[in-house]
Amino acid sequence: MTVPLIAVPVAEFSHDGRSLYAINAPYVAALRAAGALPVLLPVCDPPDDLVAHLGAFAGLLLAGGGDVCPEFYGQPGTSHITGADPVRDVAELALTRAALEHGLPILGICRGAQLLSVAAGGSLHQDIQSSHPAALDHRYRAGNPRGHLAHPVRLQHDSLLACCLGAAHQEQVAVNSMHHQAVDTPPSGFRVTAWAPDGIIEAIEANGNGQRYALGVQWHPEELVPHHALMVALFRSFVQACSGRACQGRACPGRP
Repeated sequence: MTVPLIAVPVAEFSHDGRSLYAINAPYVAALRAAGALPVLLPVCDPPDDLVAHLGAFAGLLLAGGGDVCPEFYGQPGTSHITGADPVRDVAELALTRAALEHGLPILGICRGAQLLSVAAGGSLHQDIQSSHPAALDHRYRAGNPRGHLAHPVRLQHDSLLACCLGAAHQEQVAVNSMHHQAVDTPPSGFRVTAWAPDGIIEAIEANGNGQRYALGVQWHPEELVPHHALMVALFRSFVQACSGRACQGRACPGRP
């Protein structure tokens, strides 16, 4: 069986006076464990050049990171925006829109879920606590392991997400949480398929009953692999979709 190549865009950042391209190792480990070969794609080239190479890949993974620039979803910026990188935004938005146009499977994680929403025409809460003062604190708490299960999310039972988690008969699953932004208005052609207890959107997916694998989750499943079977199943379902095997109904390959 051919091992699918998964494009994983990575941005440039500075550390100790050096410019680096890097990504947290659990993304790579989770994809490799699921049977894929992740290819780190530096967002240093013009977006059109990056898009031109997208045909070499079987799927696109959008990783976490800083905030998406509000200008890309039609809002003025506020003081709550942190870590925005317009170069990364432009490149990843172009790649995501091309992947959506051509039906390439997409898995967006945390910022990646937000970027998927923006690429398809949705909007974001620039800061959850400012928009919803009574909401849970979804931010990472120093001292907690990155795999700390912070709260449950309620699942839409007939969703691609529930199927690919192998949780089609579960009302909720426990997740970690490391974000201060979230999807506000989901884009046309997508539906919300998971919610936090405070109503904050935790997952979106393309309409189509699993015919299109374009899924964004607000938590960090890569940090929960390999010890949480549902998150292992999520990555496995993504990789299987990249191999041409859709995750849908009782035939869902994400079921344990």
